[in-house]
Amino acid sequence: MSLEQVVYRAKAKATGGRDGRATSSDGVLDVKLGVPKEMGGAGGEVTNPEQLFAAGYSACFLGAMKFVAGRDKISMPKDAWIEGEVGIGPIPNGFGIEATLNIHLPEMDEAEAKKLVDAAHIVCPYSNATRNNIDVTLNIVR
Repeated sequence: MSLEQVVYRAKAKATGGRDGRATSSDGVLDVKLGVPKEMGGAGGEVTNPEQLFAAGYSACFLGAMKFVAGRDKISMPKDAWIEGEVGIGPIPNGFGIEATLNIHLPEMDEAEAKKLVDAAHIVCPYSNATRNNIDVTLNIVR
């Protein structure tokens, strides 16, 4: 899928791999990276690519829901939030990931919530990037 126009380009640099640092070109993002204990690392006060992906997908999907709600005149709860989960594990040729979005839409009608989430899944850039590449589960939490 090619973009018709790039409206924004993020730039970040990683050094040291999973035991390193990631910084954005504007200096706003500056995080220490480390391997989780579950993967044989030291853990500690560090982040990892899976946490960054979970945060990015959650934020992007919530933005897509807000976009769809405005476009389609759907009343979306102001206190909506998403908790993303990204799992990593072996696949035959290396490693793969899976993603789950636990979408909290307090007091929203179940049918309207599903309509909103389904439409956001079509709009969201992360959903478009992962579609047919990894398993993505969308859970609407009541």
